Amino acid sequence: MVETELPGQGVVFWPVGTGDSTTIVLGGDLVMQVDLRDMKAADEDDAVVAAVIDRLEETLPQPDGKTPYLAVFALTHADKDHCCGFGDLLESSVLIGEIWATPRLWRELSEDRPMCEDARRFQEEVERRVDATLQAVEDGKEPPSGDRVRIIGYDEDREDHSYAQLPDEYFTFPGDVITKVDGRDVEDRFEAFVHAPFKDNCAGDRNDTSLALQVQLKADDGTVGRLLFLGDLAYPIIKMIFENSEAAGNSDRVDWDVLLSPHHCSKKVMYADGEDGKEELKQDILDQLEAHAGADARVISSSRPFRDKDDTGNDPPHLLARTAYESITDYPVLCTGEYPSKEEPRPVVFALEPGLGLELVDITDLENKAQVLKAASGGRRLLAAMGTTRFPAATFTAAAGLPHQRGTDAARAGVQQARGDKAEPAVQIGFGAA
Repeated sequence: MVETELPGQGVVFWPVGTGDSTTIVLGGDLVMQVDLRDMKAADEDDAVVAAVIDRLEETLPQPDGKTPYLAVFALTHADKDHCCGFGDLLESSVLIGEIWATPRLWRELSEDRPMCEDARRFQEEVERRVDATLQAVEDGKEPPSGDRVRIIGYDEDREDHSYAQLPDEYFTFPGDVITKVDGRDVEDRFEAFVHAPFKDNCAGDRNDTSLALQVQLKADDGTVGRLLFLGDLAYPIIKMIFENSEAAGNSDRVDWDVLLSPHHCSKKVMYADGEDGKEELKQDILDQLEAHAGADARVISSSRPFRDKDDTGNDPPHLLARTAYESITDYPVLCTGEYPSKEEPRPVVFALEPGLGLELVDITDLENKAQVLKAASGGRRLLAAMGTTRFPAATFTAAAGLPHQRGTDAARAGVQQARGDKAEPAVQIGFGAA
């Protein structure tokens, strides 16, 4: 297993097949998990998917010296490929400080819609936290870490459910900015702008009620890295997000440096029925995505490897979508199921480097380079954190999707030339003192 360090600030996209598991490191001892897919297949000897919960237990900071601490767990929506293993996470040693949930699950329960067991476990936990928060408010106290909850979005039937009794401070709506995490003000390093779910879609398909966020990570020198998460949304609502943001003077809130491709690189982002009822390419959304992309923007497909051709019924990911994304960026789409190889995928990791932004961390850096493997002073060394299985270093040289040097890559090369490969990097590696 590879020994490595997570970025002091940055993001990790875990290889979990066609599903989402994203870990965002805010800095210090604050880590956020967006969705979870932890499958039993991860325990097999020849696994090509990550045992995410095990990795979290091994890598999360331990502020009290013993308990792995996850500041926030956010669920975009309750499909199994976004919450698989949540029950196991609850039963693990991890303390989840705060949970972000949308009202959708209450609606589904009241309408007796089918849900997977992990979605039910998530809902039960959120309901427990609602009760604990209401009790704390009645007692004139703040709910402690481990009981905190944030409800994101509005549902027309909210008055039928217990969460409606929460004070206003526990609700967040589209257009709001979140700068407080598990009771702590983090505006200096993190903010999340809420795009969706919209009230008008509250009774629509589950995918249409996905939580959508722009996350900004901020370095001490003011450098900002922008991440865009759009759940399993499709063209109509994504188009609405861009139009609403631009109309409201919030066009910067759809800017992105790293985009987690919606619905695992589904073509439904940029293909929809035209006036004649036939599917057609919607160039307008590609134009908007391109207009708001950073200079070195990267698209991530959290999915199994792409097939040689699209196969109806076995997609996403769609080759059509990959081709569309690659028409608006200078870099190939990075697929978690084939990075750097289909046989032995590794997590896709970006670190926020002062003066540069979100930089793809080369596999060779994770494995070999001193400036990345250097543990933070007093920090925990993170064993077997990043991978599924071991593979020889020689394969790193052909890592899929690593671009030629340009933009921040060229800048980083200049920095390395000036200071030497063995100098301490600008970006902190590791969580710092545990």
